[in-house]
Amino acid sequence: MPYTQDIVEELNILVRYNLATTQEGIKVHKTASPEAIAATHRLFLKGLISQDDGGYLTNLGLETAKQAQTVLNILKT
Repeated sequence: MPYTQDIVEELNILVRYNLATTQEGIKVHKTASPEAIAATHRLFLKGLISQDDGGYLTNLGLETAKQAQTVLNILKT
């Protein structure tokens, strides 16, 4: 199954998290793109982040973000 645009947007949000610490979250403001706002909302509904507008990664979100960043790093080289 190929990546949908929604999945790409969700991955773009996940790779913004700093994986060096679990004490640092993100905030997606109302002025962000509608795609980023929608992707963040979907990640919250899926249980990957703690708040509808960002917040912290959950345990599942942390594992998913690690995998997303690994894939991105492999493909960038």
